[in-house]
Amino acid sequence: MAEAESVIGTPDSAGADETAVPEERPRGKRKVVALFVVAVLAYLLDLGSKMLVVEKLEGHEPIKVVGDLLRLEAIRNPGAAFGMGEAFTIIFTCIAVAVIVVIIRLARKLYSLPWAIALGLLLGGALGNLTDRIFRSPGVFEGAVVDFIAPAHFAVFNLADSAIVCGGILIVFLSFRGLDPDGTVHKD
Repeated sequence: MAEAESVIGTPDSAGADETAVPEERPRGKRKVVALFVVAVLAYLLDLGSKMLVVEKLEGHEPIKVVGDLLRLEAIRNPGAAFGMGEAFTIIFTCIAVAVIVVIIRLARKLYSLPWAIALGLLLGGALGNLTDRIFRSPGVFEGAVVDFIAPAHFAVFNLADSAIVCGGILIVFLSFRGLDPDGTVHKD
């Protein structure tokens, strides 16, 4: 019976195998709260900035912030980066939903503060752009994202896009450093 229990993975209450190595678990508390605090902050900053841009800047001349290098200009973008993929708005919406679901599922195993920050930025940015896709015209799941940060010779973007890019860069950096979301460090 003990042999069958060891094969299927249930502990033998009468005499546990003393040579078994206990599974190593990360120490400390999960960083779910940090992930959601960062996500909420990123989301609220994005939402607030877009509301302000729509109210004060849409339909007006762009505002020069740093000469011709940086201006604020309200643009409605139905596509992705650089305005590409305007016909695929519904696909971008589905991708955003998938990213949100993956991050929420990953949060259960999150013990690393840097990963919590990175995933929080991704989550907040994805929620920010998803809110536009759902609630802005021309309709549900086809809405155009409000972009307004316009550097010279570059795409116009918003704070949600910035959060997504910063979160992505941080994830790449953490991966190269060998830090996993569960807090373990590996040397590959």
